[in-house]
Amino acid sequence: MDTELSRNLIQRVCVGDMIRRRASAMPNATAVAEKRNDAVLYCTYKALNEQMNQFVYAARKAGLKKGDRVGILGLNSTEYITVLFGCAKGGIVAVPINPGLNPADIVYIINHAKIKLLLVDDMLFRLLEAIKGGLPAGIKIIAIPATGQPLPTDTTRFADFIGGFPTTEVEDVIIEDRDAFEILYTSGTTAKPKGVVVSHLSVFIASLSTIIEFRLPPCVTSTLLLPIFHCAQQTMTMGTLHIGGTAVVFRGFDSTQMLETIEREAIEAMLCLPQMYRALLDHPRIGTTNLASVKVCCYAMTPMDQRTLENAIRVFSKAEFMLGTGQTEFFPSTNTFRNAWQLTKKGNYWGESALTVDTAIMDNNGRLLPQGEVGEIVWRGPAAMAEYLDNPEATAESRQFGWHHSGDIGFFDEDGQLAFVDRKKDIIKTGGENVPSIKVERVILADPRVASVAVVGLPHPRWIECVTAFVVPAKDAVLTEEDIIDICNRELGRFEVPKKVLIVDELPTTSTGKLRKNVLRDQHKSIYAPE
Repeated sequence: MDTELSRNLIQRVCVGDMIRRRASAMPNATAVAEKRNDAVLYCTYKALNEQMNQFVYAARKAGLKKGDRVGILGLNSTEYITVLFGCAKGGIVAVPINPGLNPADIVYIINHAKIKLLLVDDMLFRLLEAIKGGLPAGIKIIAIPATGQPLPTDTTRFADFIGGFPTTEVEDVIIEDRDAFEILYTSGTTAKPKGVVVSHLSVFIASLSTIIEFRLPPCVTSTLLLPIFHCAQQTMTMGTLHIGGTAVVFRGFDSTQMLETIEREAIEAMLCLPQMYRALLDHPRIGTTNLASVKVCCYAMTPMDQRTLENAIRVFSKAEFMLGTGQTEFFPSTNTFRNAWQLTKKGNYWGESALTVDTAIMDNNGRLLPQGEVGEIVWRGPAAMAEYLDNPEATAESRQFGWHHSGDIGFFDEDGQLAFVDRKKDIIKTGGENVPSIKVERVILADPRVASVAVVGLPHPRWIECVTAFVVPAKDAVLTEEDIIDICNRELGRFEVPKKVLIVDELPTTSTGKLRKNVLRDQHKSIYAPE
């Protein structure tokens, strides 16, 4: 065997090896559980590992080599996991694509990443038709038959694509630990999406950190509920599979299905958005569902209001609640707000640094700030992205002064806990004062009549910006602008109280539930314009 290849196999850090090792140690254990139609399909580690190997050989037959890119446009599925880990084994770079993006951005990503092979969930064939005209010549399209819909004539079924290829291990490719494992694209709220290049080492170490930080027990059964094209769900799934657990696939969130699955699969670890916990708590069957198996309840993306948090801790009485943070550019979790502090510290806390991450607060001149002072949250550690694809200027800007810049504002309190103030771009500058939008949102969310809220600053000829709230009432709730103003007057300073409150049916969000405040700012930018 070639000396360099031999050295690499002995020393290498490769995301695909997580599954190979579990398949060797526990071949018949369940890696993935997925309900399709009326049947629950269970995929063992042995079967998953063999299908990953087959995918690599099939991709090679299709002309792909190390460093080439494979796009995945789909909802959560067993095939998605197979391709994600399979690419890693072959040194091929996976490009998970958010199907919630507009077609023009999806076409941009496919061409910018130079994708040669595209896997498409059969639920998204209509989207495929919308983007076909912009696809590069010669791209091969593979269908993931998750729902059994008829396939377009120019696609190949996934099982047919990998069928007949060897199941033996792929050991003839050199994979260095800083080689690209995947390219995750940002949502592109203000410009074209940026491609975040994530290395094998980043994900491998982050998955081990996740096991420790979230206290995942061996062979844990966890939810694969949030989209796996997002780094938050990836880190939970990677940790689960790294420790020999079972990832239970959900194609979307349905509170009834969620409660049924918790009982059926004895779910131990959950990663949900705060609004998902609220929906579960409001479900009429929550009091009769056996929740005793749940030991870990993680939440992310948006703050959990105090009322929901207290109710959730009471109902999921056997579970530890934790907030995990991070971002596409710095693979999560970077910080963990632990169970012990959940009810004792009020506000939007991010907690302590993960074991493999340094967290600091920095001013605009690169000076690290002491406890209590507010500045930008910056990180160091192996989970940092390798680069923005083909964007050296943005890469350099993100790591000024030798730290990764999060774009978030925060401070350390007297107990060393990191408190999040707001996104830099979401701080509202009104009449000489700075108002964290998230502070106002937390006050409004505490009222049980409120389902969701977004607070933004909109241009004003006198105040520069005005605090403006967009509120979605809870089901069957009666809520007025005056009600929201009264709530804020009781809890906030005068300059923090919204000048206007708009009661709306829904808020613009990404497919992972993150508020798209840029849309609100753009749509309502003239609301305070002089008549």
